Amino acid sequence: MKEGIHPKYQDATIICACGEVIHTRSTKPNIRVEICSKCHPFYTGKQKLMDLAGRVDKYVKKYKK
Repeated sequence: MKEGIHPKYQDATIICACGEVIHTRSTKPNIRVEICSKCHPFYTGKQKLMDLAGRVDKYVKKYKK
């Protein structure tokens, strides 16, 4: 590897909008995010699948054999 071309890898703190604080390592010391695994609907089980305009039903009806 070439010397002096790589960024400094340091301890970092990730802060979510929900208040969750995660300590890790990165090239940036502080990172702010809007959503994390504690508040994301997919990971919390609050995700809702929405079928707008009946697209799934249209597909099933069209390709039903």
